[in-house]
Amino acid sequence: MGAGRAVSISLDGVRDKNLMQLKKLNSVLFPVRYNDKYYADALASGEFTKLAYYNDICVGSIACRLEKKESGAVRVYIMTLGVLAPYRGLGIGTKLLNHVLELSQKQNIGEIYLHVQTNNEDAISFYKKFGFEITETIKNYYTNITPPDCYVVTKYIPQSQSKK
Repeated sequence: MGAGRAVSISLDGVRDKNLMQLKKLNSVLFPVRYNDKYYADALASGEFTKLAYYNDICVGSIACRLEKKESGAVRVYIMTLGVLAPYRGLGIGTKLLNHVLELSQKQNIGEIYLHVQTNNEDAISFYKKFGFEITETIKNYYTNITPPDCYVVTKYIPQSQSKK
């Protein structure tokens, strides 16, 4: 990186034509294989699923699912958020997460949550920086990875009272 050279991090929506990039990233980043439902949910969430590009190279992604609660309120479930190892620490994960936080705020979505493997200290401290809290521990959540336990990590977003 030459001094003074601006680094470009851009986000792009996931569509049929670039879905393969999300699949490739996931195969490298995560110890689990995702099924067709995951990709259908990712596509259906629209702006809540993004690919991240670093100087035009696809290096990360966030994939979310929108869920309706019994109360009728919508919440966001972060299915995956990952950045390739050589590109971590450059603000890419932060940009992806901030995108979803801002979008949730704009759409008056009051809750965002995800599951994190209990030994994934990097992810836990990353989410805590953004105000997420561990709200639950689930034993044996994962079937093929060790440890099998996860935390449910949740952020509640204060709602603006402008919509009356």
